[in-house]
Amino acid sequence: MDPDAEVTFEFVPVIRQYKSGRVERLLPVNPVPPSVDAATGVASKDVTVDKATGLWARLYLPDPDLSARPDGDMRLPIVLYFHGGGLVVGSAADAPEHAFVNRLAARAGALAVSVEYRLAPEHPVPACYDDAWAALRWVVAPAADPWVRDHGDVARVFVLGFSAGGNLAHNLTLRAGSEPDLLPRGARVQGMALLHPFFLSPPAPGSEAAEGEVAKYAWVRAKLAEMWAFACGGWTAGPDDPRVNPLVDGAASLRRLGCARVLVCLADDALAAEGKAYYDGLLASGWAAADAKLLDSAPADHEFHLREPESAKAVLLMDRLAALISGN
Repeated sequence: MDPDAEVTFEFVPVIRQYKSGRVERLLPVNPVPPSVDAATGVASKDVTVDKATGLWARLYLPDPDLSARPDGDMRLPIVLYFHGGGLVVGSAADAPEHAFVNRLAARAGALAVSVEYRLAPEHPVPACYDDAWAALRWVVAPAADPWVRDHGDVARVFVLGFSAGGNLAHNLTLRAGSEPDLLPRGARVQGMALLHPFFLSPPAPGSEAAEGEVAKYAWVRAKLAEMWAFACGGWTAGPDDPRVNPLVDGAASLRRLGCARVLVCLADDALAAEGKAYYDGLLASGWAAADAKLLDSAPADHEFHLREPESAKAVLLMDRLAALISGN
């Protein structure tokens, strides 16, 4: 068989790889350029974070005068954002992600940095985690881009991620808590928000006959486990890998997360069970309920906030994100 036609991995409607190594990304990306957003007035631009790896990010700057705090402080909180896509598809330039971060920057009065991390299989895990760490180090460095240097408050960094980006946000914030000395003096991750985060857990005994939400999404959950192994190039313990299962035996305690506040957001999707277990794990590890919040948007589905930004549940989600960032 023609190696350029023989499929070695497929997850429709996300990605397909052929024996030749050719990759076909099935999930469409509609890239849009940076601009000044007519609806929000937020300006955006693309910047290089690491020339060696090609890592770049899209910066979003609201009007600093409109975002000043009552005490007159003109410095803006910094939101480090990671898009979704299962670690294999997606882009910071994709129109729905771009629009979402525009709205977030305006609503929260924050300088946002949306990271274009490298994707598998061309760049297997842990490239995405390396990029997330490089982006955090870059954004708090004294020589960062003038928008960040002149308007951002490195003592108020917030790490947000959607789906696979939520996985990156968790692992990044955990590393920030485990290696705080690697960040410049005064730099601090104040909060983390996980939007429908991509975590896995081993199949429960007798799961083929299980009832409820896990069984409802059984096929998708199985494909997500395959896609995780695919993204890792096979170098993983699967659902027992602490990078994708933060609650597995031997994983670092969630008390080591390097932030003061956490918001976990759920939807009606194949990731809800693990997301709820993660939140319960926060409380079990010693997080106070006042500092670890849960927002369940069911029956809204996985991408409702991107597809239906004016819906009541999407507006509530944005309000909760803004509250996390403002500390209210």
